[in-house]
Amino acid sequence: MKKISVGILGATGMVGQRFITLLKDHPWFQVVVVAASPRSAGKSYREAVGDRWLLQESIPNGVKNLTVLAVENDMQKIAKQVSFVFSALDMEKEEIRNIENNYAALGIPVVSNNSAHRWTDDVPMIIPEINPQHLELIKIQQKNRGWKSGFIVVKPNCSIQSYVPQLAALMQYNPQKIVVTTLQAVSGAGKTLNTWPEMQENVIPYIGGEEEKSEKEPLKIWGKIQNGKIVASQYPHISATCIRVPVNDGHMASVSVSFKNKPISAKQIIQAWKEFDPLKHLHLPSAPSPFITYFEQDNRPQTRLDRDLGNGMGISAGRLREDEILDYKFIGLSHNTIRGAAGGAILTAELLKAKRYL
Repeated sequence: MKKISVGILGATGMVGQRFITLLKDHPWFQVVVVAASPRSAGKSYREAVGDRWLLQESIPNGVKNLTVLAVENDMQKIAKQVSFVFSALDMEKEEIRNIENNYAALGIPVVSNNSAHRWTDDVPMIIPEINPQHLELIKIQQKNRGWKSGFIVVKPNCSIQSYVPQLAALMQYNPQKIVVTTLQAVSGAGKTLNTWPEMQENVIPYIGGEEEKSEKEPLKIWGKIQNGKIVASQYPHISATCIRVPVNDGHMASVSVSFKNKPISAKQIIQAWKEFDPLKHLHLPSAPSPFITYFEQDNRPQTRLDRDLGNGMGISAGRLREDEILDYKFIGLSHNTIRGAAGGAILTAELLKAKRYL
């Protein structure tokens, strides 16, 4: 099968680097364009990244000698070489919105890791296993904007990947109230422990904007298309606290939840998690199997041991127990730069291909 040509916007940053490593041997997609700021343009990718390569895996041979193009100045040139682009831009939101709009207007689908378009009315925000039906908004988006083949799809914030899948598997029980505390890795800020020495032996109890995203984005994912846009769900009510902790990768969540439909047993919850695999029939290359792994041991999941489940795309849960204030509480874990960022966007692109949007 001939592979689909892909470009990466913001290719020199941490998320861009993760896109490049995850796409190295992808069976459907091939990176043919890497794009970044004008100061990197004209250099080989290896030269442009230099000592800013942050991942343990080395730069893939197929990419390191590609000439970096300028995201904006070379837009027409890029559009002629690719079938779609992944956006990992690190700029002001208004700039990102304009750039992504311009690529889509040129007929290039944009699968974005950025937050700039997450609350744009006609842009779907996708976790493939949870709300693939929201891709129906693409046709509305194209009609609204006069785009024929271009469109924009975004993925949600990395923090919610650690607990929203487990709750999505339990929607038949109508979760009503959720109190969540996320313990988030430094790579979520585009850094490592080596490049952020202030984080070593330290915990920071605030991440700007993260709590609002954690409380509101799940409601758009659980929303419905009405009158040409997503109307956010009214439930569950979510209260979030987001904390930065000194680990390189992996976001953990401590979750308490109440349900409207009762009674519900721990056995029913665990069974629902184990059976929740809605993409299985599509055989997408990046989809983990199982989607959610439940650990019976009291000391699991652990960040270092379990963040790489399913090649970093799996979601884990553990420590399910009754809660004296709400109904149940549990621990969740996801890999923030794979499932929560580049890998989640790649899985979304695979879903788009399977649904014939690419």
